[in-house]
This record gives sequence, structure tokens and C-alpha cells, in this order.
Amino acid sequence: MAQHGQNVASSQKALMLEMKNLQEEPVEGFKITLVDESDLYNWEVAIFGPPNTHYEGGYFKARIKFPVDYPYSPPAFRFLTKMWHPNIYENGDVCISILHPPVDDPQSGELPSERWNPTQNVRTILLSVISLLNEPNTFSPANVDASVMYRKWRDSKGKDREYIEIIRKQVQATKAEAERDGVKVPVTLDEYCVRTRVTTTDDGSNLLYDDYYDDEELEEDDEDENEDFCYDEDDSGTEDS
Repeated sequence: MAQHGQNVASSQKALMLEMKNLQEEPVEGFKITLVDESDLYNWEVAIFGPPNTHYEGGYFKARIKFPVDYPYSPPAFRFLTKMWHPNIYENGDVCISILHPPVDDPQSGELPSERWNPTQNVRTILLSVISLLNEPNTFSPANVDASVMYRKWRDSKGKDREYIEIIRKQVQATKAEAERDGVKVPVTLDEYCVRTRVTTTDDGSNLLYDDYYDDEELEEDDEDENEDFCYDEDDSGTEDS
């Protein structure tokens, strides 16, 4: 019981600090609140679809549920919004390496270094999830049908549009909820990118979301391909399932 009490005290302190940091230095493309002000272990996340991607204009809700021994064990991340994606289960659970416990499991194809460790945090989880949206891992999919459809789209250089059409329909369906919640979804990079107050010494290369697609697949977005992107590649975590 004493150990449990220590875990609770330690995890609550860690979560309070993270919440404070995220409020002071927001992650671009996300809005975070507590589901219940008295419960630090359940967070609600609103994810805004990144501009210049097929998710542009989308408003996706999710929950992060933390264990009492956080950060030594990873939280669970579940979308409440219906998502059609190779690495998202039908119930909304996200399958991604960074959220898997740090055990050596050769069967999974994941290295222990790709899995959760206590140096990870909510910020790295959020950046990993948004990277996963645009760069699914099709080797061990959570949604096999979505994975097959995504590969058809990718291998056809964008000519097979079934996967993309489903994504766009889901994006459109989220607009009514954004209106109900009184949320203005950012649709330009300027609106989307939140500049934090802290200057970083990390000289990582900036990315475009467009970089996750071949040029042939992005003919409709060519005009935006030279824009700077908001976050550094080093921050994005792993995208494996």
C-alpha cells in the first residue's frame, strides 16, 4: 500500500507538471483539458488536422488515460472520433510503439528502444500520434482493411482514392462537432503553428507533413511544399504499430 501511495503521489506530481508545461508551451495542433478537474489521470485531447494533408480542417477528439505508476508505464491513447487508419483499432485505441511497455519482444518486430521509457512524455506522444496519421505502419496493422486500402492508394501513386475519400468524409463529419464546441479549427500553417516561448538549441531539420507523401501523390498541394513545418523530426517519436 505504501508503494501504491508513493506511485500515486509521484505520478500526480509528474502529470501536474506536464499539464502546466503544455499550457505554457502548447503543442501545435492540440488542445488539452482534464475530463474531470478532480482526476489527473484522464485527459481529453482535441487534435486539429494538419494543413496541407488530407486531415486538414479535421477536429478529432481523443482520451489519454494514465496509469498510477506513470511515467514508468505508458498511458493509453484512444480516439473518440471515428478514425479509419491502419494503426487505429475499431474501438479507437492507437497502436504505436511509443505506447508499448519496454519489454524485449522479438515477435513484435519492435526494438526495446522504440517502446515507452520514462523520458517520454505527453508532448512526444502527441507528436508521435500526429506523425502516425500521415505515415501509417502497415507491417502490423490494427485495422487490416484500412492498411490494405492505404497501400493501394500509396502504390497507385494516389490514383486509387478510396482510402483518401474515407479520410476526407471523416474530416467533413467532424466540422459539426467543432461548431458545437465553439472551436475554430486552424486551416493554414500560420494558424496551426504555435510558437513556444522557449528557444530550442536543437538544430533538427524542419519537416512538412507533405514530406510523408511522394510528389506524385501531392500534385494538388504543390503550392505549399516549400513552407516550413512546425516541429522537429527528432521530437516525433516512433511511428511503429
